[in-house]
Amino acid sequence: MSKAAPLPDPVAIERFLEMMAAEAGAARNTIAAYRSDLDGASVLLAGRMTGADAAALEMLGTEWLTLARTTVARKAAALRRFYRFLVADGIREDDLSEALPRPVGARGLPKVLGHQDVDALFAEVARRVEDGEALALRLSAMLELLYGSGLRATELVSLPLHAVRTDQPYLILSGKGGAERLVPISDRARAAVAAWRVTLGGGQYLFPSRTGHISRVRLFQLVRDIAGAVGIAPDRISPHVLRHAFATHLLEGGADLRALQAMLGHVDIATTQIYTHVDGARLVALVNAKHPLVDANRRAP
Repeated sequence: MSKAAPLPDPVAIERFLEMMAAEAGAARNTIAAYRSDLDGASVLLAGRMTGADAAALEMLGTEWLTLARTTVARKAAALRRFYRFLVADGIREDDLSEALPRPVGARGLPKVLGHQDVDALFAEVARRVEDGEALALRLSAMLELLYGSGLRATELVSLPLHAVRTDQPYLILSGKGGAERLVPISDRARAAVAAWRVTLGGGQYLFPSRTGHISRVRLFQLVRDIAGAVGIAPDRISPHVLRHAFATHLLEGGADLRALQAMLGHVDIATTQIYTHVDGARLVALVNAKHPLVDANRRAP
């Protein structure tokens, strides 16, 4: 495990880059690439990259699912070398490098939950709300927004207190690269958020913590805890998997790929196309039921 008081990420990153320049003789462009990848990982891990554990790195790998295989390999290699440096320099006692993904072959399909899994999650949350369990209303609001609107984890945890309004069925979010997008919010989600918000005494964020808003890592833990309660294996669930389920289930229901691209905030339609891994039998049935030649055959004498 890491030492009790790990260095702040910016300090550890600077020490690592100094080593790369002085001892490894890394070129300026290489140093810049390492800095970019490490700074990005630090942001995803809420500034706790230096003291992260294996579960946090698994969450990081989940966030990289939609990236190109070569990009994931580069980012993982940078972090692998960083964590080995931390051990060698006495900053950490354990080497987390093996917890990082090692992409091989073509990029696989995203993990996705079935409809029964999703139903089980929401049934358990409803039971907890009915039993008056502490923070069950918060969990209900989180799951409704993750699965019902396909929010990214960062977008969810940083929502302002009054971002979701009962009289407005959508959100305007600023996503990756500062691009704005319109996100539909279901009646269920608005009701869940309203029920949670009345328990708060004010503040800046919808999902506050003692120091601001809850972290992505804490959200990851909450999602896994509720999944474990209904028998969903830990390696099958994360906030990003719920976003995948939102996309896949919408496509299964007949949603337009371009509309889904806009809702998810994907710049490239190719990224959205990874969600077209719907059941082959359903596609065959769709063709048999909807293809124009089917009607032509029915009209034939």
